[in-house]
Amino acid sequence: MNQTKDAYVCARCAAVGATCCRLNPGQEDICFPVSELERQRIVEYGPRLGGLTGAPNSKSFLDNLRRLFPGDRALVTRRFPPHGEHLRLATRPDGACAFLAPDGCVLPREARPYYCRLFPFWISAGAVTAFEARGCLACTEARTVAGMLELLGMTPANVRELHGRLRLAWGLVPGGPEEPLPAKVENNA
Repeated sequence: MNQTKDAYVCARCAAVGATCCRLNPGQEDICFPVSELERQRIVEYGPRLGGLTGAPNSKSFLDNLRRLFPGDRALVTRRFPPHGEHLRLATRPDGACAFLAPDGCVLPREARPYYCRLFPFWISAGAVTAFEARGCLACTEARTVAGMLELLGMTPANVRELHGRLRLAWGLVPGGPEEPLPAKVENNA
């Protein structure tokens, strides 16, 4: 994978403003979970950075995970029980990730959570797809999944591997049930 391409595009995106590293204030409960493995990698990189927080397994958090993993609804509910808690990336009052700097993420790519490394890509019905991400320069500039892969220096094999690692880290079986996501996903690889 070409780290330089990824870093360059993401740094330009961070300079523009709206990025995948920002939530609208009040949407923090739809932020993806951080697994114990991911937490350990972050802490090993910069134990004094902070940047993680506990969050409740709210209805909107669970609904979002069930949307991402429609074939694993029951497993998602067992892994993230209602009224339980999970760890997530902390955000600043403006909704920006605690690790977001003016020139992009302060974490090296290998220390970032899998979801961060995957974005804007996802696996749906066995195909590499991409979220419709407003403000994402990779999505805006490349416009197709193939173009985004090239722009970010990734391959379909990279995406499949990261998606499998994410599933495993989150307690889901790698290569588990694959169903298409709702209309929010573009499939034009």
